[in-house]
Amino acid sequence: MIETNQDKLILSVTQLNQQVHYLLEQSFPYIFVKGEVSNLSCPTSGHWYFSLKDEAAQVRCAMFRLKNRSAKCRLTDGMQIIAAARVSLYEPRGDYQLIVEQVEEFGLGLLQKKFEELKQRLEKAGLFNAEHKKSLPIIPNRIGIITSPTGAAIRDILHVLKRRMPAIPVLIYPTLVQGELAAKQIATQIHLANQRAECDLLILARGGGSLEDLWPFNEEIVAQAIFASLIPIITGIGHEIDFTIADFVADQRTPTPSAAAELASPNQQDLLHKIMLFEMRLIKQFSHQLEKLTQSVDWLNKRLLQTHPQYQIKKQYEQLEQLKKRLFLSFTVAIGCYHHKLQTLIVKLNQHHPAHRFKQINLTLQHLTTRLITSIKQQIIHKQAALHTLIRTLHTISPLATLDRGYAIIKEVNTQKIIRDKSQVTPGTHVLATLNNFEIECTVNKVISDL
Repeated sequence: MIETNQDKLILSVTQLNQQVHYLLEQSFPYIFVKGEVSNLSCPTSGHWYFSLKDEAAQVRCAMFRLKNRSAKCRLTDGMQIIAAARVSLYEPRGDYQLIVEQVEEFGLGLLQKKFEELKQRLEKAGLFNAEHKKSLPIIPNRIGIITSPTGAAIRDILHVLKRRMPAIPVLIYPTLVQGELAAKQIATQIHLANQRAECDLLILARGGGSLEDLWPFNEEIVAQAIFASLIPIITGIGHEIDFTIADFVADQRTPTPSAAAELASPNQQDLLHKIMLFEMRLIKQFSHQLEKLTQSVDWLNKRLLQTHPQYQIKKQYEQLEQLKKRLFLSFTVAIGCYHHKLQTLIVKLNQHHPAHRFKQINLTLQHLTTRLITSIKQQIIHKQAALHTLIRTLHTISPLATLDRGYAIIKEVNTQKIIRDKSQVTPGTHVLATLNNFEIECTVNKVISDL
């Protein structure tokens, strides 16, 4: 039990903080402090809140809006600065802090320098080269997520995956994503995922933070593990402006964990739409192919009917009937022509018949009998001899006499031309032989040379 005395001074917390506040401001009226900026916060009020640190310690700082408007540089995490400040105490919390009035950049921060050195070394070693980047599966069989199981990143990723493609199974490889042990755990989980080969795509993710918070993803052990991974890796680390060494080595980099989930998973609505389009195209192609095959079958069926023996016999029979009709018609026309020619020849023959001549001679004789009876009697013998001679001559030149002696007139059936030379006929030629009182249709079997 604390013994109290009315003579002793008992301070309240407020009084204590007020006195400390006064002592600090009196002891450190205006100082210059060098350090590295971290945990920078720039709320809508326009004030800057950050920590200034070195290798062994850190101090809270505040730079109010009226002062930072005239600042020579824009603060970022990892920046080395010299701050002109007053030492103060925030009485409501009892926090000791610096009220910064001016800042001047001193040089790159230690972490930023390490980052650049490692980046250049790994780039020269070829870990960032495009030829080492692996292509991502269009539809992963299983997605592995390497992140903190309790952070906001895992919730964002799972929400996106459930919305886009809930059918894809997810396997979480839990790890620290901040602190000294995080880098080793991250590398271990990458190796473990490759050993188990349970996934065909990995997402390495964490939410936003300062350069210090994201530093495990800038460690070489993590970079080498990503490079050695046989499974494609997508990174979604921090915010859009944050870049880590892991982002450069990974097969694909996205600005946020949600964006990594978007890239890793296809949209099931898009897939369903594509499947519907493919289905419609497939049905259309099948219909078109079926129509072509149907037409082909119809054509083959028609061709088969046309080549069927029964069809061929029917077709040839019809052709034979047509030929028979044409042959009969040709014969009828030919016979008519020959009959007409024969009648013409008969008329001409009758006009030149000796009986007409005899009649004329008899009339002449009768007319001249009175005057020439004496002369006729004298010449009758001579005239009769001449008459017989003329009769024999006329009979000799008569076509009927020639035919009567066994000769024939030969004509080509089709052209009706009289054949006078052997060059006009060949074996197989159809000819018509006209004799004294009949005709014979013949086929030439052989043409004999000149006799």
